[in-house]
Amino acid sequence: MTRPVVTVYLSHWCPYCQRAKSLLEQKQVIISEINVEEDEKSREQMIARSNRRTVPQIFIGDKHVGGCDELYALDRSGELDRLIQGAG
Repeated sequence: MTRPVVTVYLSHWCPYCQRAKSLLEQKQVIISEINVEEDEKSREQMIARSNRRTVPQIFIGDKHVGGCDELYALDRSGELDRLIQGAG
C-alpha cells in the first residue's frame, strides 16, 4: 500500500503549524510544506481546497483533515495512523 502525500499549508511563525508538523514528524511522515506567506497564490489554493483561511490546513492525499486540533483528535482516535498508511 502506498503512503499518501501529506500536504501542510502553514506559516513559519505559527505555533499550531509547528505542533502539527511535530506530530507528523514523530510519525515519520514526509511532509510537503506550502508556506502561504511566501506566495499569495498558495494561500488562494489553500482556501479553495479547504474552504478555510487559517493555518495550518492539512491534507492526507486528497482528504482534508483540518487544522492542528483536528490532526491531534485523529491521532487520539487511531484514525491518523490508518490514514497515513494509505487505508483512508
